[in-house]
Amino acid sequence: MNTTPADIGLIGLAVMGENLALNMESKGFSVAVYNRTVSKVRDFVAGRGAGKRFTAADTLAAFAASLATPRKIVMLVKAGKAVDELIDQLVPYLQPGDILIDGGNSLYTDTVRRTRHVEGLGFLYVGSGVSGGEEGALLGPSLMPGGSAAAWPHIKPIFQAICARTPEGEPCCDWMGEDGAGHFVKMVHNGIEYGDMQLICETYDLMKRGLGLDNAQMHAVFAEWNKGPLDSYLIEITRDILGYRDAAGAPVIDLILDAAGQKGTGKWTVGAALDDGMPLTLIGEAVFARCLSALKSERVEAARLIRPELPAFQGDVAAFVEDLRQALYASKIISYAQGYQLLRAAASTHGWNLNFGGIALTWRGGCIIRSAFLADIKKAFDRNPALGNLLLDPFFNDIIRTHQAAWRRVVVAAVTLGIPVPCLSSALAYLDGYRADRLPANLLQAQRDYFGAHNYERVDRPRGEMFHTNWTGRGGTTTSQAYGV
Repeated sequence: MNTTPADIGLIGLAVMGENLALNMESKGFSVAVYNRTVSKVRDFVAGRGAGKRFTAADTLAAFAASLATPRKIVMLVKAGKAVDELIDQLVPYLQPGDILIDGGNSLYTDTVRRTRHVEGLGFLYVGSGVSGGEEGALLGPSLMPGGSAAAWPHIKPIFQAICARTPEGEPCCDWMGEDGAGHFVKMVHNGIEYGDMQLICETYDLMKRGLGLDNAQMHAVFAEWNKGPLDSYLIEITRDILGYRDAAGAPVIDLILDAAGQKGTGKWTVGAALDDGMPLTLIGEAVFARCLSALKSERVEAARLIRPELPAFQGDVAAFVEDLRQALYASKIISYAQGYQLLRAAASTHGWNLNFGGIALTWRGGCIIRSAFLADIKKAFDRNPALGNLLLDPFFNDIIRTHQAAWRRVVVAAVTLGIPVPCLSSALAYLDGYRADRLPANLLQAQRDYFGAHNYERVDRPRGEMFHTNWTGRGGTTTSQAYGV
């Protein structure tokens, strides 16, 4: 056990905390550890931490006293009230310049508030997204820190030592921006994760129920896809899941109930998109798909009562599998395009200086959405740091152009077969809306003006100049002052 001042402290020895502490120690840092249940501290330093540079503390006072200054304290406790309570408990033991780091899945608005509060007390605060699960925490997670900028030089050597690396050796960790930027980026990461997972599930469903492929055949398909542009952690684990059998030889995937859970970060992402007026349609559908799956008993009853006459698939199976690959790839581009639109809007709303290419680099390793695809996003922002939408980048524009026909065939086939593809289809609808130089919103504005005198703009007048029509002859000239997009 280490008796000299520890380089960094960690509070919360659950699965993520234990593994992150071991990761930091393995990279040459001495670590002080504390847990509200003191027996966990003793068990850890006597077990997985035995013989390593850990300092065990049984009180917060002893924990704080064991740290080198400025103190760097990672808090890995349940998001919400527990974080606020822990901050209050730590404050009496801190000195000016000490750094509190929230490594949990906190709501970014809480991190904005906490940063201001802690800075007001003379300390520094960091809200850091941590992605990669148990294995990532131990071997190298993707880290997304933001908050008090003055904290970054102090934590950077540790964070960039323990994080994952890209295939080129670059650290999957960079400073995200001010106050809640780190947790906002992590939230968007999780929203994209929801979208990626649902897209893969829809593709699986089309192969299983639509084409009648068995698990071994689908395992082979995903194994092949993981060698190309779709190479990613989620495609890789899907391949493994489809090939896994239990001790009795039964495929485990077929034994799992089709009712999905969620922790809430996807909902937060959609809420933030609504606040900023961003069309995050694909991720929204991914969240709602989980909600629909949870209505298992209702779905079983509906399946009994609603039995449409649907045809069987009659086409070329191999050709359709290739169509599925292209549709999945194109839809994945839409998911990231929407996610980055939200990041750009939030940067403007909150005054954050986000490095969009750097975010893609941070996500290339360690995290759940890690993929070869992210290198192409990094290159897109290297080509044009002011890129407004990935669909406007030549590389991604070309993929969308060449994959559209296959994508449309997949959506048509899904509708014909009665297999729901909310994310594949909403992604295509978004593309068709985004590329349309005229949408039926002119009629919508007329409707709003008719019943609510909400005004409208005209195509033959400058933007921002507002007009109202007295549609019934009884409305007069008074109009609503509120006009929003």
